[in-house]
Amino acid sequence: MESLSAAVEVARAAVRDGITVIAATPHVRGDYPTSADDMERALEETRAALAAEGVPLELLAGGEIALDRLALLEEEELHRFALGGSKQALLLEFPYFGWPLELEQTVFELRVRGWRPVLAHPERNDEVQTSPDRLAQLVEGGALIQLTAASLDGRLGRATRATALGLLERGYAHLIGSDAHAPSLREVGLSAAAAAVGDPLLARWLTVEVPRAIVDDAPIVARPSDRTRRRLWKRRAGAE
Repeated sequence: MESLSAAVEVARAAVRDGITVIAATPHVRGDYPTSADDMERALEETRAALAAEGVPLELLAGGEIALDRLALLEEEELHRFALGGSKQALLLEFPYFGWPLELEQTVFELRVRGWRPVLAHPERNDEVQTSPDRLAQLVEGGALIQLTAASLDGRLGRATRATALGLLERGYAHLIGSDAHAPSLREVGLSAAAAAVGDPLLARWLTVEVPRAIVDDAPIVARPSDRTRRRLWKRRAGAE
């Protein structure tokens, strides 16, 4: 985030969008060599600014870690970057081009070490757009997939939206992230993304139930089946 005032504006936008809790996940990569100290200092400054401005948003810790930075970070710093202040979840940045070498092995090793890997925005990757089923082995190996809100509602283009919806249909997606960067760049838009899912129960699972389980280091509740979603939605609508 370019400035504290910009962070406050993004927070205001999140509140207007119905969000009450958000994980601040700065990039941790070569061009943004954020340290855990940097993240924690900015987090406390932003929390103080939100309190001073009366913005009712709970801010959690985290980092979006590039795959090539994993080996450079000590285990203690990884824990400080854990998603939402959890003890298990790490948000990993999926590259936009090419399939990362040894990605499956990386996910496997993280799982063995007790981590819960969360892969950010793979729907924006050219290889995934061409062959989305390549993600199947990663999901089966315990990786969670986070889609970007702007991918689902079409702000990032047709191919990205089609891939995001395809991953949802295949059961390869587990949560939606705002991925907001600044007030003028990629607005929060989580409610629009939830609406684009086209299924209120599935949208709640993606935006409330799975994120809550990640933050709480709890088991992921089962994704609503098509039959269950239809039955419960009919009851809510008064059709039964």
